[in-house]
Amino acid sequence: MARIHPSAVVHPAAELADDVEIGPFCLIGEHVRIGAGTRVGPHNVIDGHTVIGERNVFHGSAHIGCAPQDKKYRGEPTRLVIGDGNTVYQFVTISTGTSQDEGITSLGDDNWIMAYVHIAHDCRLGSHLILANNATLAGHVHAGDWVFLGGFTSVHQFCKIGAHAMTAFTAAVTQDVPPYVTAAGNRAAPAGINSEGLRRRGFDNAQILEIKRAYKLLYRQGLTLEEAIAEITARAAERPELQAFVDFFPTATRGLIR
Repeated sequence: MARIHPSAVVHPAAELADDVEIGPFCLIGEHVRIGAGTRVGPHNVIDGHTVIGERNVFHGSAHIGCAPQDKKYRGEPTRLVIGDGNTVYQFVTISTGTSQDEGITSLGDDNWIMAYVHIAHDCRLGSHLILANNATLAGHVHAGDWVFLGGFTSVHQFCKIGAHAMTAFTAAVTQDVPPYVTAAGNRAAPAGINSEGLRRRGFDNAQILEIKRAYKLLYRQGLTLEEAIAEITARAAERPELQAFVDFFPTATRGLIR
């Protein structure tokens, strides 16, 4: 049986794995499913059509699966899906999706979501992200694996952030951020590549140098965007680390930060 504190309110239809822990004063809704090894600390609310995987930790006072902050939302049974091994800190809010998109908000695995982060409806986040305190993602934001968002980063709706990209403290992102790129400022502009993060993830010096060359093609050599994309695409045939750029460019819908 799941270990449920006497003060917690768990709907009888909620599905909890046998070793789930539910702390004091939690509220677990009717359509919630929580996987093995997950710990829900005190004062958390998990509601909506929410599926949570295994070995997640919710530290306290978060609201997970809350209704979208979207005036078009009419109570449709949209979903939130969270993978395995995520850590969610205090006062985080994560909304379910809306029917205007695919009806789902999703997080992958091993993400680190720090206090006061807001992840709005229809966001699609990969795995191994770090979202520092007070980062705020508007609706329909997509972020790839290993993204780092600095404290108080704000991301405009429908923006896309490529794998291994990062933002500086208080960055205001209003356009798409390519993979590997560091974005800083209000409005966020390119400020180099995330070299330190790449080293920590095992990229060698040759790979990092090639990514820097691609960054210069995109931002420092006076090429048009089309010319830079063509050159990076050609180089990617021999340098696999550049394929992330090639895959990202066709998906960009708000224009790249420049």
